[in-house]
Amino acid sequence: MNEKLSDIFTKLLDFHTTADLLSYDFVQQAVLAAALLGLLAGAIGPLIVSRQMSFAVHGTSELSLTGAAAALLAGIGIGAGAIIGSVVAAILFGVLGSRARERDSVIAVVLSFGLGLSVLFLWLGPTRAGSKFSLLTGQVVSVGGSGLTLLSVCTVGVLVVLAFVYRPLLFASTDPEVAVARGVPVRALSVIFAVLLGITAAFGVQIVGALLVLSLLITPAAAAAQLTASPLRAAVLSIVFAEIAAVGGIVLSLAPGVPVSTFVTTISFVIYLICRVVGTRTRTRRRVPIPA
Repeated sequence: MNEKLSDIFTKLLDFHTTADLLSYDFVQQAVLAAALLGLLAGAIGPLIVSRQMSFAVHGTSELSLTGAAAALLAGIGIGAGAIIGSVVAAILFGVLGSRARERDSVIAVVLSFGLGLSVLFLWLGPTRAGSKFSLLTGQVVSVGGSGLTLLSVCTVGVLVVLAFVYRPLLFASTDPEVAVARGVPVRALSVIFAVLLGITAAFGVQIVGALLVLSLLITPAAAAAQLTASPLRAAVLSIVFAEIAAVGGIVLSLAPGVPVSTFVTTISFVIYLICRVVGTRTRTRRRVPIPA
């Protein structure tokens, strides 16, 4: 095991191999896919944090695994199956769990049923262990040209819809009771946001896997929240952090051949720790009284 770790660290410093791999088309497509996912995750992440929907992200990503496993069993595109599974799950969460006090229990009920189906589909499916493992840990280099096109179209679509509903959605996220009183369609916005979240989570599963999608959808936004209370600045910082984690993770994983999710989660966590330290020190300095 120590030899394996030593080999990984040695290959991490092999910049020549990394540069050579980056010259391949499929690797460039993978990097672009990671960049698009970072943009999506960074833009939607602050709203997830403000709406306290981290558990919903976990549930949606796990149920995108159900859709992907069903697609693998049926012999169709895993990406399309993941999107269908996550969107269906997100709509269920949005409709059944619109009330904050019911949200966690609804997610737990749907999640447990969906994971049970995932186990069945994976057991019935083909015996390609690599395909099954990639659903859990991600396999960004398999995105391909068609997958990249689908991701590009969905990225544009999600960002356009998010731009239209951002202000009322932010209002409904920060103060839902007042939003309802002002006539804001909170329930409809919850469903729309759930669908956007489902699409983003589905692509996240392809990059970092169902088990670790939180590292892109939650951690960058949580890190940004440590530095600023401004929604706009938080969104910008979240996108920057998500891009660093997604693109940096895939570039670092090339030479050693380690799963992308390992580096993505590590980079995200390091960014969060740094932001937490900086944010704590900043808040402490502001509370210190200035001597007369």
